[in-house]
Amino acid sequence: MAPGPGATQLGANQPSVVRRSATLLRLLAAREPEGAMTTRLATAAAIPRPTAHRLLSALQEEGLVERDNGTGAWHLGPECFLLGAAATTRHDITPAARAVVLRIAQETGESAFFSIRRGDETVCVLREDGSFPIRSHVLHEGIRFPLGVASAGLAILAFLPEARREAYLARVDLTAGYGEEHSAAALRERVSATRELGFAVNPGLIVVGSWGLGAAVFDAHGQPYAALSITGIEARLAPPRQAELGRLLLEAAHTLSSGSGPASGSS
Repeated sequence: MAPGPGATQLGANQPSVVRRSATLLRLLAAREPEGAMTTRLATAAAIPRPTAHRLLSALQEEGLVERDNGTGAWHLGPECFLLGAAATTRHDITPAARAVVLRIAQETGESAFFSIRRGDETVCVLREDGSFPIRSHVLHEGIRFPLGVASAGLAILAFLPEARREAYLARVDLTAGYGEEHSAAALRERVSATRELGFAVNPGLIVVGSWGLGAAVFDAHGQPYAALSITGIEARLAPPRQAELGRLLLEAAHTLSSGSGPASGSS
């Protein structure tokens, strides 16, 4: 039996609907636990507000998002938790990373993180705060940055094969969102410095005064698939302590690279 006009139209529009819905879910993941309003999500996803509201309402019916009746903000729903829990049997690389991140936070007193590469972005999946009372809130679990932004993304970008790195720099323009310090020329300079040091340094380029150090974690094929990083105020991450912290990160990254990486890197 041939499908009716409605089914044909749905089939034609489905990829766009799925893609837009996935974008909204990723945006919400990056904005937890505060959530986000419909207008902000629509703007970030570059879709009309009525379309965003319609998609969010459909996702709400499936339990993938929920709305705070008091504030009107959208949040990830309980179904996302259940799906994520089911996926851990294939994709969970955090148990070993969690122990390493906790040790870094305890030894340094700074906030420590584990971020994974997902396409052209890094996603923070683990955070542990150290004992030092002044903390940076630039990074939190779920937040995403383009490769080359923040120390984790710079560390991963620096150790990608040159052809893939140059292809990425040729197709993206990070200056609109992150300033001229993230132009292709500026990133090439920081990539060179990162490769020389072995670890990446973010000297307060996202939030003034909040520095970051990052070291790439490699998979079984020698490709960077994740990064360990720490953040703190300039006085605690600048030289001469920087070299000591960098060595600690590199040793921890080597431990994860040797024992817990996936069989192949992210695409």
